[in-house]
Amino acid sequence: MASDDTTLPLSARGPEGSRSARRLRRQGLVPGVIYGGGDEPQHFAVDGRSLRSTLAHAHQIIEVTVDGGANANVQIKDVQRHPVRGEAMHVDLLRVRMDQAIQATVVLELNGADEAPGVVEGGVFNQELRELTIEALPGDIPDSIAYDVSGLEMNETITLEVLTAPDGVTLLDEVDTVIATITPPTVEPAAEDIETETELVGDEAVDSDEAQAQADGDTGEEASHKADSDDS
Repeated sequence: MASDDTTLPLSARGPEGSRSARRLRRQGLVPGVIYGGGDEPQHFAVDGRSLRSTLAHAHQIIEVTVDGGANANVQIKDVQRHPVRGEAMHVDLLRVRMDQAIQATVVLELNGADEAPGVVEGGVFNQELRELTIEALPGDIPDSIAYDVSGLEMNETITLEVLTAPDGVTLLDEVDTVIATITPPTVEPAAEDIETETELVGDEAVDSDEAQAQADGDTGEEASHKADSDDS
């Protein structure tokens, strides 16, 4: 949902390539592009601190203005980040109309896993799906969709079918998509079992050595008999 009290100011720029982008970043600016809505792509630069604050507090739909012009609603489509520092390196924005449904990705929050009977009994909780693909009007896109898993039992699996979408929101993933499971813990072999297996392996090695020695002895005897036969 668009922020009610903040508008992110952008400055228009030309599509000048990677060298220009590096120069902007040295100045504390982040390059980006707005596209969609039937208009030509608009390249821009935005103050890095303002963008960081907007990304931290805004929803997927934000308001922007380019060079002080009219406000526009855009969807945050992609933020490329530095692999080490995590700071934004480039941002893609998509023009949207508030009266037309769009697709978006939202976080799936599973609550109460620690209280689930299967976990209390020692089971391992696995969240298999962390994001949901939805369709909704821009103003109806939630920050996240939550589901209570505190009733899950051991060996239980839940799929997307259990979720109820908020009003105005359509879930687009397959209903049989697995959301989460609780599985029994992996049983570590006991020390006694390890010792027994080691002894068995050692015994097998001794038996193998003795068999090889016996085979070598038999081969030597056969060779001796053959030599005696040849002499005679």
